[in-house]
Amino acid sequence: MTRRIYGTDVLVTGASSGIGKAIAIAFADKGYTVYGISRSIDEKTEIIGRGKLIQLRADVTDRKSLQKLKDKIPSLSIIIHAAGSGIAGSAEDVPTDLARKQMEVNYFGVLEVNNIFLPLLREHGRSLVIFISSIAGRVPIPFQSHYSSSKYALEAYAEALRMEGRRHGIMSVLIEPGDTRTEFTSNRRIFIPKSSVYKAAAEKAIRRMESDEEKGKSPETVARMTLRIAGRKNPPVRKPVGIGYSALMLLPRILPRKAVLWILGRMY
Repeated sequence: MTRRIYGTDVLVTGASSGIGKAIAIAFADKGYTVYGISRSIDEKTEIIGRGKLIQLRADVTDRKSLQKLKDKIPSLSIIIHAAGSGIAGSAEDVPTDLARKQMEVNYFGVLEVNNIFLPLLREHGRSLVIFISSIAGRVPIPFQSHYSSSKYALEAYAEALRMEGRRHGIMSVLIEPGDTRTEFTSNRRIFIPKSSVYKAAAEKAIRRMESDEEKGKSPETVARMTLRIAGRKNPPVRKPVGIGYSALMLLPRILPRKAVLWILGRMY
C-alpha cells in the first residue's frame, strides 16, 4: 500500500503526454486526487483506480492562466514538475530567442507554478515538490547545451528550495531520467543551419540521441520512481532513474572533469 506521507492532493504539470501523463495516471491509480495540467489538455475528470485525475488547461509560462487555475484547486500538498521541452543544435548556432524559450518552459515555468502554489503547500504540516530533471542536469550533453543549461539551473533552484522550504515543511527532490521513450523525441526543436561548421557533428549526435531515446525506458518507469519518492519521509536530494544511470552519475565524482567531458564528447 502506498504511504501518503505528504497528503493526497497532487498537481502535475505537463500531464497531457509522456512522463507527466504517466505520473498523473500512476498517482490517481494509488488513490490521490491529481490535478493534471497542460496547455493542450482536454478538460475532464476521470476516475482512475482508487483516485481521480482532474485535467485542466493551463500554460506554465502564462502567469494569468495559472492564477485562474488556483481558484479550481482548494488544497494541495504535492507539486510534480514534469512539463518540459527540448532544443538541439550547437551552442553557437542556436539563436538567443530559442534559448530563452527553452528557459521559459524548463526553468521559469517552474518558478511561475511554485510562486503561485507553494503557499498552498505551506498550509500542510508536510509537503513535497518533485522536479523531473534529467541526467543532463548534471553532465552537459553535446548539441543540447541549452537544454542542459535549463536543467542545471533547475537543479540549483531545487536544492536551494530544499534548504529554504524545509523549515516550512516543504521537501524538494530531483528525479533524473536518462533516455526515455516519449513524444519528447519527436517534439524536440532542432536548429542546424545548412552553412553551419557544426552541421555534420550535430546531425550525427542528434541521431544518436534519438536512437537512444527510442530504445530507452518507458515513462511508466519514471512514474513508479516518482511514486516511491512520494512515499519516503526523508527522500534523497536527487535520484537518477535506473541502476545504469545511477552508476553513470558516479563518474563525475571519481574522474577529473576533463575526463568526463572527453567521454561525453566521444559518446556523441
